[in-house]
Amino acid sequence: MASTAKEDRKGSAKRVAVVGAGVSGLAAAYKLKSNGVNVMIFEAEGRAGGKLRSISQDGLIWDEGANTMTESEIEVKSLLDDLGIREKQQFPISQNKRYIARNGAPVLIPSNPIALIKSNILSAQSKFQIILEPLLWKKSDSAKVSDTDANESVGGFFQRHFGKEVVDFLIDPFVAGTSAGDPESLAMRHSFPELWNLEKRHGSVIAGAIKSMLSAKKEKSVETKGSSEKKHRQRGSFSFFGGMQTLVDALCKELGKDQVKLKSKVLSLAYSHEGKSALENWSLISASNRDKPRSLSFDAVIMTAPLCNVKEMKITKGGNLFSLDFLPEVSYLPLSVIITTFKKENVKRPLVGFGVLVPSKEQQNGLKTLGTLFSSMMFPDRAPNNLYLYTTFVGGSRNKELAKASRDELKQIVTSDLRQLLGVEGEPTFVNHFFWSKAFPLYGRDYDSVLAAIEKMEKNLPGFFYAGNHRGGLSVGKSIASGCKAAELVISYLENSSEERLLKEKSSQKK
Repeated sequence: MASTAKEDRKGSAKRVAVVGAGVSGLAAAYKLKSNGVNVMIFEAEGRAGGKLRSISQDGLIWDEGANTMTESEIEVKSLLDDLGIREKQQFPISQNKRYIARNGAPVLIPSNPIALIKSNILSAQSKFQIILEPLLWKKSDSAKVSDTDANESVGGFFQRHFGKEVVDFLIDPFVAGTSAGDPESLAMRHSFPELWNLEKRHGSVIAGAIKSMLSAKKEKSVETKGSSEKKHRQRGSFSFFGGMQTLVDALCKELGKDQVKLKSKVLSLAYSHEGKSALENWSLISASNRDKPRSLSFDAVIMTAPLCNVKEMKITKGGNLFSLDFLPEVSYLPLSVIITTFKKENVKRPLVGFGVLVPSKEQQNGLKTLGTLFSSMMFPDRAPNNLYLYTTFVGGSRNKELAKASRDELKQIVTSDLRQLLGVEGEPTFVNHFFWSKAFPLYGRDYDSVLAAIEKMEKNLPGFFYAGNHRGGLSVGKSIASGCKAAELVISYLENSSEERLLKEKSSQKK
């Protein structure tokens, strides 16, 4: 008797390969496994987690990649609930206290628009432009601007709405801190799609944001009515006890060691559909340091490796080489992460809060870093009571060469900036340096060509799906969402393949 589609979905025949064990790949694999799909992850490095990397050493805990994440995406909420790691979430102390450097000194960023207008962080002219923005930008004006300049830079967009000072001292340090980019290099449509769409719908960014918040609050009040647990849940950025690696470890534990193949570099992928079966059309060859290259068959592939790595793979379709010449060169931004500790008595002006960001204009005041997180202020358990632990970032598009500097040179740069901003004295008691040669892909003005190339791969390679921070956003939450959406597409693809096979079986039985 032929099996039903439902039975087949749970059968061992369904096998999916996930290339890359970053957070998007792990999230995709977890969702697939939760839906009864046999999944195997191939990771070229010796560890899983990608840009999530936590270290515990000598009473210190620090992250060398992403330090926090948010719960903005529904996929993140579901993942945390399904993994059962809510109790491991760690929210920063005074996370709403964030600073920017202005005239060589840290200044508290106002936490709401009214406080911004009352503060001295911006000139009267900039404040006046912010107040008038809802009146100056009407919905009728927005379509014309958006259509004529679809590749407008982040800087150009915000300067139109709020003026150059807002770009220089609020937008510039923010994009440097979140993407290591700069306002003029980043495309608004790809970097801040939500705000881009707000302008298209409402004209005014402020008016659109207010309407969206009111609508979201109304929907949330209906959804969470009667649920005290959800109402009292903390909001904002968070990490986990033990660092962001805790999320990676939880995912790996659920997936199991047999499903996560470390030090397994994918050399080639081959698609061949001879019409006999709707399954097992993909052949993957991987190699590790210890074992000889081996070939395995799969029904579908989720690719999460950076496009620069995809270009190195050999992909064939129907026995013919599938050329990847159409993949454009992607610009990647280098970043150095420097961890320092200082004795508390040697920090004369410690600040309580999340951290301080440095606008590029502050380089004229001698500041060379992108910003510093007050790691032990946010999470007191990450350093002994007598020490302050700081995480500082250097490089990005602002200074690519400086990101590649030696550990000693970077130590001096970081110490100099912290001396000016926080009044540190003497040398740090501990220094750790980690260099990311490709920390972030640059969402530049020509990024449409990158997305078009990804879509072309998916269109021309049945059962091939792409996920990761090259598509949909750079944050941890966006990467998780990207992986989960790819998994959903795979599940739909496998179900359709099963139905196709069953139809063929029924047709042959009738004959």
